[in-house]
Amino acid sequence: MVESKSELRVVGLLSGTSVDGIDVAVASFRVAGDELTLTPLGHRELPYPEQLRQDVLAALPPAGSSAEQLTKLDTRIGQAFAEAAATAVADLAGGRADLVASLGQTVFHWVEGGTAEGTLQLGQPAWIAERTGLPVVADLRIRDVTAGGHGAPLASTLDVLWLRGAAEEQGRPVAALNIGGIANITVVHPDGTALAYDTGPGNALLDLAATEVTGGQRHSDVDGALAAHGTVRQDLLSRLLADPYYARKPPKSTGKEYFHAAYLRQATEGLAPIDGPDLLATLTELTAATVAAECERHGVGTVVTSGGGLRNPALVAALRTRLTVVPSDENGLPSDGKEAYLSALLGWLTWNGLPATVPSATGARGPRLLGAITPGAGPLTLPHPHPRPVTRLRVVTPEKP
Repeated sequence: MVESKSELRVVGLLSGTSVDGIDVAVASFRVAGDELTLTPLGHRELPYPEQLRQDVLAALPPAGSSAEQLTKLDTRIGQAFAEAAATAVADLAGGRADLVASLGQTVFHWVEGGTAEGTLQLGQPAWIAERTGLPVVADLRIRDVTAGGHGAPLASTLDVLWLRGAAEEQGRPVAALNIGGIANITVVHPDGTALAYDTGPGNALLDLAATEVTGGQRHSDVDGALAAHGTVRQDLLSRLLADPYYARKPPKSTGKEYFHAAYLRQATEGLAPIDGPDLLATLTELTAATVAAECERHGVGTVVTSGGGLRNPALVAALRTRLTVVPSDENGLPSDGKEAYLSALLGWLTWNGLPATVPSATGARGPRLLGAITPGAGPLTLPHPHPRPVTRLRVVTPEKP
């Protein structure tokens, strides 16, 4: 095996379905044969300007949006992502990076009859290229959709490479769980085969309920405080669990275009009045129960968790009554930064001419190269494609200066 001595520093960017802000991370990659080494150089969450956040939320389903709205959001999100990337290069990468990869801000994920027909991410990459001078890999989901996949969850790409060794050691499946607005799992088997899909709402309904219960003073159930003082309403929980999405076979994907405020209002219609804490306790139980049911279905032992949901002690406690939960930090990837590191990984794979999808996870007809590349300040010069597939990812601690 001849080890590549070249390092590629990639800035990863995205904003999740919770629309909390922009997650950014910088990773250093080196490859030797079929093993890729990722060294995390740092990550941050940069809040959206409040007006931009409100405008993004106002454009999400079930609200309608105009071409004017989407054009303006594409520009403003792109500019915000550009500033986040420039900040990351200066503060996390020591002023030197080679590539930016952006998963953008999803505003619509079009699924009909269980089939993904299209997906739209905003955050015009040309603004990022102009601000940083670096080439940008973006629009990373649609190629998988054109191949019959769902374009999600792309976290499966990282999870399969990263957790295969743990599954081999345990001799049973290991799952990665990410709890953002939507919760998704990747189940990795010891032989490297995998299945991944969205299990249902993560924080999406919880955040909506917290906003309503607090009269807009809070956008989430901070520290799970509301849920901790509530009691699960079994009548509401039973109605929510009867949603046909949970019975649908994977691969499958969903989003806020499905689990939105009108959905929550409809779920509570005709029931006895539900106070705020009881509503939050019930929705917390919904997320935990649906995640656990899917993990148990696949005989999962350990669940490596990440995402904003880990900040909610009530949700974590509900999960731990059912599952062995290990924060991804204990395996080397910070839970708050994992998806930004995923974005960086997807960019590295595309840059090196390697497919960045797991067909068994997304449902695509086969692996596909992802994304479109926007040139930076100089000519676009791609390396020779890496000669063999990458089958393993090793995360290493950065060396101290």
